Amino acid sequence: MANDNLANAQRARNDEFYTQWNDIQNEIAAYLEYDPDVFRGKTILLPCDDPEWSNFTKIFAQNFQRFGIKKLISTSYAENSKNYKSGYLPTLFETSDPQYDPKKTEVKGKIFTLTRDKNADGKIDFDDLDWKYLKGDGDFRSKEITELRDEADMIITNPPFSLFLEFLSWIVEAEKSFVIIGNLNSITYKDVFPLIKNDKMWLGKGFKGGNAYFSTPVKREYAQGVYNPETGLVKFRNVCWFTNLDHGRRHVPLDLMTMEENLKYNKKIRDKDAYETYDNYDAIEVPYTDAIPEDYDGVMGVPVSFLDKYSPEQFVILGATESEGKGFSEGLWDEKSNVAQAVVNGRRVYKRLFIKHRGN
Repeated sequence: MANDNLANAQRARNDEFYTQWNDIQNEIAAYLEYDPDVFRGKTILLPCDDPEWSNFTKIFAQNFQRFGIKKLISTSYAENSKNYKSGYLPTLFETSDPQYDPKKTEVKGKIFTLTRDKNADGKIDFDDLDWKYLKGDGDFRSKEITELRDEADMIITNPPFSLFLEFLSWIVEAEKSFVIIGNLNSITYKDVFPLIKNDKMWLGKGFKGGNAYFSTPVKREYAQGVYNPETGLVKFRNVCWFTNLDHGRRHVPLDLMTMEENLKYNKKIRDKDAYETYDNYDAIEVPYTDAIPEDYDGVMGVPVSFLDKYSPEQFVILGATESEGKGFSEGLWDEKSNVAQAVVNGRRVYKRLFIKHRGN
Protein backbone atom coordinates (compact mmCIF):
# COMPACT_ATOMS: atom_id res chain seq x y z
CA MET A 1 0.00 0.00 0.00
CA ALA A 2 2.82 2.39 0.86
CA ASN A 3 4.41 1.73 -2.53
CA ASP A 4 1.10 2.47 -4.27
CA ASN A 5 0.90 5.79 -2.49
CA LEU A 6 4.40 6.74 -3.60
CA ALA A 7 3.38 6.00 -7.18
CA ASN A 8 0.18 8.02 -6.70
CA ALA A 9 2.21 10.92 -5.36
CA GLN A 10 4.49 10.79 -8.39
CA ARG A 11 1.59 10.70 -10.85
CA ALA A 12 -0.29 13.50 -9.11
CA ARG A 13 2.93 15.51 -8.64
CA ASN A 14 2.19 15.90 -4.94
CA ASP A 15 5.71 16.69 -3.81
CA GLU A 16 5.23 18.26 -0.40
CA PHE A 17 7.16 15.74 1.70
CA TYR A 18 9.46 16.90 4.49
CA THR A 19 12.25 14.61 5.69
CA GLN A 20 12.51 13.88 9.41
CA TRP A 21 15.36 15.34 11.46
CA ASN A 22 16.59 11.95 12.72
CA ASP A 23 16.62 10.43 9.23
CA ILE A 24 18.81 13.23 7.88
CA GLN A 25 21.06 13.20 10.93
CA ASN A 26 21.59 9.42 10.77
CA GLU A 27 22.38 9.53 7.06
CA ILE A 28 24.84 12.40 7.31
CA ALA A 29 26.55 10.73 10.27
CA ALA A 30 27.48 7.76 8.05
CA TYR A 31 29.54 9.96 5.73
CA LEU A 32 31.18 11.81 8.61
CA GLU A 33 32.09 8.53 10.30
CA TYR A 34 33.85 7.37 7.13
CA ASP A 35 35.47 10.75 6.45
CA PRO A 36 35.25 13.44 9.18
CA ASP A 37 36.32 16.08 6.65
CA VAL A 38 33.79 15.17 3.95
CA PHE A 39 32.07 18.57 4.19
CA ARG A 40 35.10 20.65 5.18
CA GLY A 41 35.79 23.62 2.92
CA LYS A 42 32.78 22.77 0.74
CA THR A 43 30.02 24.95 -0.66
CA ILE A 44 26.81 23.00 -0.11
CA LEU A 45 23.61 23.66 -2.04
CA LEU A 46 20.27 22.56 -0.61
CA PRO A 47 17.76 23.16 -3.42
CA CYS A 48 14.07 22.40 -2.89
CA ASP A 49 14.54 23.27 0.79
CA ASP A 50 12.79 26.04 2.65
CA PRO A 51 14.60 26.62 5.98
CA GLU A 52 11.32 27.62 7.59
CA TRP A 53 10.11 24.04 7.08
CA SER A 54 13.08 21.95 5.95
CA ASN A 55 15.27 20.05 8.39
CA PHE A 56 18.10 19.83 5.87
CA THR A 57 18.94 23.51 6.19
CA LYS A 58 18.48 23.50 9.94
CA ILE A 59 20.87 20.58 10.48
CA PHE A 60 23.61 21.93 8.21
CA ALA A 61 23.27 25.46 9.56
CA GLN A 62 23.48 24.29 13.18
CA ASN A 63 26.57 22.22 12.34
CA PHE A 64 28.19 24.76 10.03
CA GLN A 65 31.36 25.14 12.09
CA ARG A 66 31.61 21.53 13.28
CA PHE A 67 31.42 20.27 9.70
CA GLY A 68 33.83 22.96 8.51
CA ILE A 69 31.48 24.15 5.77
CA LYS A 70 32.69 27.03 3.61
CA LYS A 71 29.27 28.23 2.42
CA LEU A 72 25.72 26.99 2.77
CA ILE A 73 23.09 27.87 0.16
CA SER A 74 19.43 26.90 0.43
CA THR A 75 16.64 27.75 -2.01
CA SER A 76 12.86 27.44 -1.79
CA TYR A 77 10.11 27.17 -4.38
CA ALA A 78 7.40 29.83 -4.76
CA GLU A 79 4.01 28.89 -3.33
CA ASN A 80 2.06 29.77 -6.47
CA SER A 81 4.27 27.50 -8.58
CA LYS A 82 3.56 24.39 -6.52
CA ASN A 83 1.11 21.80 -7.81
CA TYR A 84 -0.44 21.36 -4.39
CA LYS A 85 -1.74 24.53 -2.74
CA SER A 86 -1.71 24.04 1.03
CA GLY A 87 -2.90 27.46 2.16
CA TYR A 88 0.63 28.77 2.71
CA LEU A 89 1.15 31.30 5.48
CA PRO A 90 4.52 33.08 5.78
CA THR A 91 6.35 32.51 9.04
CA LEU A 92 7.46 35.16 11.50
CA PHE A 93 11.00 34.60 10.20
CA GLU A 94 9.92 36.18 6.92
CA THR A 95 7.18 38.61 7.92
CA SER A 96 9.29 40.27 10.63
CA ASP A 97 12.03 41.12 8.13
CA PRO A 98 11.94 44.62 6.55
CA GLN A 99 12.27 43.15 3.05
CA TYR A 100 9.09 41.07 3.41
CA ASP A 101 6.72 41.59 0.48
CA PRO A 102 3.32 39.76 0.61
CA LYS A 103 3.08 39.77 -3.19
CA LYS A 104 6.61 38.55 -3.84
CA THR A 105 6.33 35.74 -1.32
CA GLU A 106 3.64 34.08 -3.44
CA VAL A 107 5.46 34.17 -6.78
CA LYS A 108 9.16 34.32 -5.94
CA GLY A 109 11.40 31.69 -4.46
CA LYS A 110 13.84 32.57 -1.69
CA ILE A 111 17.55 32.05 -1.28
CA PHE A 112 19.21 31.62 2.11
CA THR A 113 22.98 31.79 2.55
CA LEU A 114 25.27 31.20 5.50
CA THR A 115 28.92 32.20 5.56
CA ARG A 116 29.55 34.35 8.64
CA ASP A 117 28.68 35.19 12.23
CA LYS A 118 26.17 37.87 11.27
CA ASN A 119 24.83 38.52 14.77
CA ALA A 120 28.31 38.48 16.38
CA ASP A 121 27.41 35.96 19.08
CA GLY A 122 30.61 33.97 18.63
CA LYS A 123 29.20 31.13 16.51
CA ILE A 124 27.86 30.56 13.01
CA ASP A 125 24.46 28.88 13.01
CA PHE A 126 20.85 29.07 11.83
CA ASP A 127 20.40 32.57 13.31
CA ASP A 128 23.05 33.91 10.94
CA LEU A 129 21.24 33.00 7.73
CA ASP A 130 20.88 35.81 5.20
CA TRP A 131 17.92 35.67 2.84
CA LYS A 132 16.36 37.49 -0.08
CA TYR A 133 13.82 36.83 -2.81
CA LEU A 134 15.00 35.13 -5.95
CA LYS A 135 14.39 36.66 -9.37
CA GLY A 136 12.32 33.61 -10.33
CA ASP A 137 10.20 30.99 -8.58
CA GLY A 138 13.12 28.81 -7.44
CA ASP A 139 12.66 25.97 -9.93
CA PHE A 140 15.91 23.98 -9.93
CA ARG A 141 15.85 23.91 -13.75
CA SER A 142 16.03 27.69 -14.01
CA LYS A 143 19.23 29.48 -15.00
CA GLU A 144 19.26 31.14 -11.58
CA ILE A 145 19.37 27.88 -9.59
CA THR A 146 21.60 26.16 -12.16
CA GLU A 147 24.21 28.86 -11.58
CA LEU A 148 24.06 28.06 -7.86
CA ARG A 149 24.50 24.38 -8.71
CA ASP A 150 27.62 25.23 -10.69
CA GLU A 151 29.00 27.20 -7.74
CA ALA A 152 28.43 24.38 -5.27
CA ASP A 153 30.67 21.40 -4.53
CA MET A 154 27.87 19.26 -3.15
CA ILE A 155 24.08 19.01 -3.49
CA ILE A 156 21.98 17.51 -0.71
CA THR A 157 18.18 17.39 -0.63
CA ASN A 158 14.93 15.48 -0.93
CA PRO A 159 13.94 16.42 -4.50
CA PRO A 160 10.36 16.26 -5.77
CA PHE A 161 9.41 12.59 -6.29
CA SER A 162 7.75 13.42 -9.59
CA LEU A 163 10.92 15.07 -10.91
CA PHE A 164 13.54 12.69 -9.51
CA LEU A 165 14.98 11.54 -12.84
CA GLU A 166 15.22 15.07 -14.17
CA PHE A 167 16.78 16.26 -10.92
CA LEU A 168 19.36 13.47 -10.94
CA SER A 169 20.33 14.28 -14.53
CA TRP A 170 20.64 17.93 -13.54
CA ILE A 171 23.19 16.97 -10.87
CA VAL A 172 25.08 14.40 -12.91
CA GLU A 173 25.61 16.70 -15.88
CA ALA A 174 27.46 19.09 -13.57
CA GLU A 175 29.53 16.25 -12.03
CA LYS A 176 28.71 17.23 -8.48
CA SER A 177 28.86 15.24 -5.24
CA PHE A 178 25.37 14.55 -3.95
CA VAL A 179 23.12 12.95 -1.35
CA ILE A 180 19.47 12.78 -2.44
CA ILE A 181 16.31 10.77 -1.72
CA GLY A 182 14.50 8.74 -4.38
CA ASN A 183 12.53 5.60 -5.20
CA LEU A 184 14.56 2.38 -5.07
CA ASN A 185 12.72 1.03 -8.13
CA SER A 186 14.22 3.78 -10.27
CA ILE A 187 17.59 2.01 -10.30
CA THR A 188 16.66 -0.05 -13.37
CA TYR A 189 15.64 3.03 -15.39
CA LYS A 190 17.79 3.70 -18.44
CA ASP A 191 19.06 7.04 -17.09
CA VAL A 192 19.87 5.64 -13.65
CA PHE A 193 21.22 2.12 -14.01
CA PRO A 194 24.47 3.02 -15.82
CA LEU A 195 25.41 5.13 -12.79
CA ILE A 196 24.82 2.15 -10.51
CA LYS A 197 26.59 -0.32 -12.78
CA ASN A 198 29.68 1.86 -13.18
CA ASP A 199 29.93 2.70 -9.45
CA LYS A 200 29.20 6.37 -10.04
CA MET A 201 26.20 6.22 -7.69
CA TRP A 202 25.18 3.87 -4.89
CA LEU A 203 22.83 3.64 -1.94
CA GLY A 204 23.49 5.54 1.25
CA LYS A 205 23.09 4.19 4.76
CA GLY A 206 19.31 4.14 4.35
CA PHE A 207 16.16 4.61 6.40
CA LYS A 208 15.68 2.57 9.54
CA GLY A 209 13.91 -0.71 8.76
CA GLY A 210 13.54 0.35 5.13
CA ASN A 211 10.65 2.67 6.05
CA ALA A 212 10.72 6.38 5.27
CA TYR A 213 8.36 8.72 7.13
CA PHE A 214 7.65 12.22 5.87
CA SER A 215 5.49 15.03 7.13
CA THR A 216 3.14 16.44 4.49
CA PRO A 217 0.13 18.72 4.09
CA VAL A 218 -1.30 16.29 1.46
CA LYS A 219 -2.91 14.01 4.03
CA ARG A 220 -6.14 13.21 2.21
CA GLU A 221 -4.24 11.78 -0.78
CA TYR A 222 -3.20 8.67 1.10
CA ALA A 223 -5.01 5.50 2.06
CA GLN A 224 -5.83 4.61 5.63
CA GLY A 225 -2.93 2.90 7.37
CA VAL A 226 -0.27 4.92 5.54
CA TYR A 227 -0.97 8.38 6.89
CA ASN A 228 -0.84 8.38 10.68
CA PRO A 229 -3.01 11.22 12.07
CA GLU A 230 -1.37 10.92 15.49
CA THR A 231 2.13 11.58 14.21
CA GLY A 232 1.17 13.55 11.10
CA LEU A 233 3.53 11.38 9.05
CA VAL A 234 3.15 9.46 5.79
CA LYS A 235 4.98 6.15 5.41
CA PHE A 236 6.70 5.06 2.21
CA ARG A 237 8.62 1.88 1.49
CA ASN A 238 11.22 1.47 -1.25
CA VAL A 239 12.50 4.99 -0.69
CA CYS A 240 16.24 5.29 -0.26
CA TRP A 241 19.22 7.63 -0.23
CA PHE A 242 21.26 7.84 -3.44
CA THR A 243 24.78 9.23 -3.25
CA ASN A 244 28.29 9.27 -4.65
CA LEU A 245 29.82 9.96 -1.23
CA ASP A 246 31.56 7.01 0.32
CA HIS A 247 30.55 5.43 3.62
CA GLY A 248 31.73 2.46 5.64
CA ARG A 249 28.65 0.30 5.22
CA ARG A 250 29.35 0.13 1.49
CA HIS A 251 32.55 -1.83 2.10
CA VAL A 252 31.19 -4.49 4.46
CA PRO A 253 31.05 -7.84 2.61
CA LEU A 254 28.04 -10.11 2.93
CA ASP A 255 28.50 -13.22 5.06
CA LEU A 256 27.28 -15.96 2.74
CA MET A 257 26.66 -19.71 2.74
CA THR A 258 27.34 -22.18 -0.03
CA MET A 259 24.56 -23.21 -2.38
CA GLU A 260 24.32 -26.57 -0.64
CA GLU A 261 24.06 -24.91 2.78
CA ASN A 262 21.35 -22.54 1.54
CA LEU A 263 19.29 -25.36 0.11
CA LYS A 264 19.56 -27.20 3.40
CA TYR A 265 19.15 -24.37 5.94
CA ASN A 266 17.63 -21.31 4.25
CA LYS A 267 13.88 -21.86 4.63
CA LYS A 268 12.97 -18.72 2.66
CA ILE A 269 14.08 -20.16 -0.67
CA ARG A 270 11.97 -23.28 -0.54
CA ASP A 271 9.40 -23.35 -3.38
CA LYS A 272 10.99 -20.19 -4.84
CA ASP A 273 12.70 -21.56 -7.97
CA ALA A 274 15.99 -20.80 -6.24
CA TYR A 275 19.10 -21.39 -8.37
CA GLU A 276 17.05 -22.36 -11.44
CA THR A 277 18.38 -20.98 -14.74
CA TYR A 278 16.18 -18.30 -16.33
CA ASP A 279 14.32 -19.17 -19.49
CA ASN A 280 15.55 -16.00 -21.20
CA TYR A 281 18.79 -15.04 -19.41
CA ASP A 282 22.03 -16.94 -18.94
CA ALA A 283 21.87 -16.60 -15.17
CA ILE A 284 20.33 -18.28 -12.12
CA GLU A 285 17.49 -16.98 -9.97
CA VAL A 286 18.40 -15.92 -6.42
CA PRO A 287 15.16 -14.70 -4.79
CA TYR A 288 16.74 -13.22 -1.65
CA THR A 289 19.99 -11.39 -1.04
CA ASP A 290 20.86 -13.61 1.91
CA ALA A 291 20.54 -16.65 -0.38
CA ILE A 292 23.39 -15.61 -2.69
CA PRO A 293 25.69 -18.65 -2.79
CA GLU A 294 29.30 -17.95 -1.98
CA ASP A 295 30.53 -20.79 -4.19
CA TYR A 296 28.72 -20.03 -7.47
CA ASP A 297 31.00 -18.56 -10.14
CA GLY A 298 28.37 -17.66 -12.73
CA VAL A 299 25.87 -14.85 -13.19
CA MET A 300 23.05 -14.48 -10.66
CA GLY A 301 19.79 -12.55 -10.78
CA VAL A 302 19.06 -10.87 -7.43
CA PRO A 303 16.38 -8.45 -6.14
CA VAL A 304 17.06 -4.72 -6.47
CA SER A 305 17.15 -4.56 -2.67
CA PHE A 306 20.54 -6.27 -3.00
CA LEU A 307 21.99 -2.80 -3.52
CA ASP A 308 21.48 -2.09 0.16
CA LYS A 309 24.12 -4.78 0.87
CA TYR A 310 26.27 -4.28 -2.21
CA SER A 311 30.03 -4.08 -1.70
CA PRO A 312 32.05 -3.28 -4.86
CA GLU A 313 34.95 -5.28 -3.45
CA GLN A 314 32.76 -8.41 -3.30
CA PHE A 315 30.52 -8.20 -6.39
CA VAL A 316 30.36 -6.88 -9.95
CA ILE A 317 27.04 -5.58 -11.31
CA LEU A 318 26.53 -6.70 -14.91
CA GLY A 319 22.98 -5.81 -15.91
CA ALA A 320 19.35 -5.38 -14.98
CA THR A 321 15.90 -6.41 -16.19
CA GLU A 322 13.04 -4.02 -16.99
CA SER A 323 15.33 -1.25 -18.05
CA GLU A 324 16.64 -1.31 -21.59
CA GLY A 325 16.36 -5.06 -21.96
CA LYS A 326 19.33 -6.58 -23.76
CA GLY A 327 21.15 -3.25 -23.78
CA PHE A 328 21.61 -3.57 -20.04
CA SER A 329 22.45 -7.26 -20.05
CA GLU A 330 24.78 -7.81 -22.97
CA GLY A 331 25.68 -11.47 -23.37
CA LEU A 332 22.89 -12.64 -21.04
CA TRP A 333 19.85 -11.87 -23.14
CA ASP A 334 17.96 -14.48 -25.16
CA GLU A 335 17.29 -12.78 -28.50
CA LYS A 336 14.36 -15.11 -29.25
CA SER A 337 12.35 -14.35 -26.10
CA ASN A 338 12.14 -10.55 -26.49
CA VAL A 339 11.04 -10.33 -22.83
CA ALA A 340 12.91 -7.87 -20.63
CA GLN A 341 11.51 -9.32 -17.44
CA ALA A 342 13.32 -12.41 -16.18
CA VAL A 343 11.37 -15.66 -16.65
CA VAL A 344 12.04 -18.85 -14.72
CA ASN A 345 10.08 -22.04 -15.41
CA GLY A 346 7.58 -19.97 -17.39
CA ARG A 347 7.00 -17.52 -14.52
CA ARG A 348 8.02 -13.89 -14.72
CA VAL A 349 9.79 -12.54 -11.67
CA TYR A 350 10.11 -8.97 -10.45
CA LYS A 351 13.00 -6.67 -11.33
CA ARG A 352 16.40 -8.29 -11.07
CA LEU A 353 20.00 -7.17 -11.07
CA PHE A 354 22.59 -9.46 -12.61
CA ILE A 355 25.74 -9.86 -10.54
CA LYS A 356 28.84 -12.02 -10.20
CA HIS A 357 31.38 -12.49 -7.47
CA ARG A 358 34.29 -10.20 -8.18
CA GLY A 359 37.20 -12.06 -9.70
CA ASN A 360 34.99 -14.73 -11.29
